[in-house]
Amino acid sequence: MPKDVRLDEIDANLLQHLVSDGRVSMNELAARAGVSRATAYARVERLRRDGVITGFTATVDASRAGYDVTALILLNVRQGDWRAARERLLAIPGVVYLAMTSGTFDMVMLVRAVDVHHLRDVVLGELHDIPQVRSTQTIFVLEEDGPLSLPRRSQPA
Repeated sequence: MPKDVRLDEIDANLLQHLVSDGRVSMNELAARAGVSRATAYARVERLRRDGVITGFTATVDASRAGYDVTALILLNVRQGDWRAARERLLAIPGVVYLAMTSGTFDMVMLVRAVDVHHLRDVVLGELHDIPQVRSTQTIFVLEEDGPLSLPRRSQPA
């Protein structure tokens, strides 16, 4: 995304409506945002072209899709090897989200697993086989609000 992209109130309004319903028609989006269809279409296309809108996805209930366990895993990695660690971590089945962080931990990842045994395999097998990972702390998610993605790869049944 170009650094000089500036969002005005119309852009922000369109984005808010798209986030709440990515399947809304352009006519309905324009009506909800209080702009013409041509304006809505041109703005959405510009936001896509500028990289502000990166795609459209479905919101899925992870538990109903068979992923009954969700955990946040806090990681410390060898400082000079964070790029290599990032590549290896993103390749682990079940990883939905990975971010570098400040503070006590270097990274945080969100993992979705079919059950606690699958999560155990991720933590004790996959993570501890990565030489760049120095330590981990696993936090079980007890309840979620808001949409989060499913894993990109198939999980064991």
